[in-house]
Amino acid sequence: MPPPEKADPKIKLRDVPHKPGVYLMRDRFHRVIYVGKARDLRKRVSQYFMPSRAMRADIKTRALLESIWDFEWHIAGSEPEALLLEGRLIKEFRPRYNVSFRDDKRFLLVKVDLLEEWPRFRLSRFKKEDQARYFGPFAHSGALRQTIAFMRKKFGVLTFGRGTPTERELKSSTYQVPMKLADLTAAEYRQRIDQACEFLDGQSKDLLDTLDAEMRKAATALDFEKAAEIRNMLDDLRKTTKPMARYNRDQRHRLGVTSTINPLIDLAALGEILLLDAPPRRMECFDISNISSTHIVASMVCFIDGKPANHLYRRYRIRTVAGQDDFASMAEVVRRRYSRVLLEAASISARAPLVADPTESHVDYSPDYSQEKLRDAVARVAEEPENRGIPRLPQLVIVDGGKGQLSSACHELQRLGLNDLPIIGLAKEFEEIYRPNNPLPLILSHDCGALKMLQRIRDEAHRFANGYHQLLMKRRIAESLLDDCPGMTDPKKKVLLEKFGSVTRLRTASQEAIEGTTGIGKKLAEQIFRFLAARS
Repeated sequence: MPPPEKADPKIKLRDVPHKPGVYLMRDRFHRVIYVGKARDLRKRVSQYFMPSRAMRADIKTRALLESIWDFEWHIAGSEPEALLLEGRLIKEFRPRYNVSFRDDKRFLLVKVDLLEEWPRFRLSRFKKEDQARYFGPFAHSGALRQTIAFMRKKFGVLTFGRGTPTERELKSSTYQVPMKLADLTAAEYRQRIDQACEFLDGQSKDLLDTLDAEMRKAATALDFEKAAEIRNMLDDLRKTTKPMARYNRDQRHRLGVTSTINPLIDLAALGEILLLDAPPRRMECFDISNISSTHIVASMVCFIDGKPANHLYRRYRIRTVAGQDDFASMAEVVRRRYSRVLLEAASISARAPLVADPTESHVDYSPDYSQEKLRDAVARVAEEPENRGIPRLPQLVIVDGGKGQLSSACHELQRLGLNDLPIIGLAKEFEEIYRPNNPLPLILSHDCGALKMLQRIRDEAHRFANGYHQLLMKRRIAESLLDDCPGMTDPKKKVLLEKFGSVTRLRTASQEAIEGTTGIGKKLAEQIFRFLAARS
């Protein structure tokens, strides 16, 4: 399918409003390559299409400008609101030209567990499925921390630690509003918590008006230092308590159909497109990273209900492949992954009694005589309550690549008896979907939610594999430092790394600890200690 025609920016810019919001730059394959925010969308976006911009830009920016094929924008209520939306979209699309927000760090939330006897306000970056109450996320972390400090003094609420107040907290004047915590019951303290929750919820106008009056009074009395302090506090409180939209992943009506991913809808569409029996609630995706022949690694990421299940991610060092061979590497990692799943399920089945009914002792329930599909048998074993921790087979396997990678993976699945396990290949250049026994690729619209779901899990596998590759390269660079140390040999380096684990830990070791290593004498230990100290 040929790429769409390039949009005329001059015509499209006429519709861009002078309002705060976010903009998304797309390439010729309609992939999001950059997400940005702006106080004035038209002014900011128009800068990308000025001829002088490309002349003054660095290499990276020039590459971005040359790749822009189309763009879209979304209006936000304010600049902080646009910042929240920008961060969420960057985490969702992981554009190649964005640097900020691509990691796992998130905006701050305020958590208070009302089930505790003495609830405390604490900062958190993750909203868990518990019974605690959460406020946020908040775009300005500095303003939020100042607001928490203000709440501690104004409402007398606890903001650190856990459990009942310590002896020091009970007597502290910080929480004296108007009486100390030692003179309060847990029920009376809860009234303070309710007032603080209302304040964080945005019911702060009266309190902010009071502070504003105090600021003006201090300025009239020529106490400008106090007035400036109150002014700064007011700015922080207004940033924190100002009502704004909190963007969630299911808010398609806020951003338009083409900008967000609705996991359940997109999974249902994916199941229909691939002719699966049901939406693939559990998907596993494989990617190979062979930037150099020194370290060839692979990753497996798992999505459940369209969301990353980070605790199920796995990474592999390719063992049996010499040189850069994507097909053989993909075959190895698929074989290692699913042979382990089958072995664990088989070991549990072997421990279970084969005869379910004593009166039918003549019936053989062993796998050799069973007509049950292998993947169904693994699923049945995994569903038993006592086996909840064992690996499961996915409803869809995705390999990053085209016909070659898919063929290698299918061959390994057939060898394992999993030839009926749904599997596809996603080729990156034109986003073509390859299926077994089908020579023609499936091409979906770039606006299709099912394709966006596949892109997201593929990009996550790519990120995870590259991260592991970079980690190994850093370790190799650090370990190679020892090669320059006088008197160092490969056996001695191996012994040192086995004992200390890494060069980083070896740097922190004392000379006596190094000398205590087998095969390392006093003179060599002193040389190693001085050598690493000089290069720290």
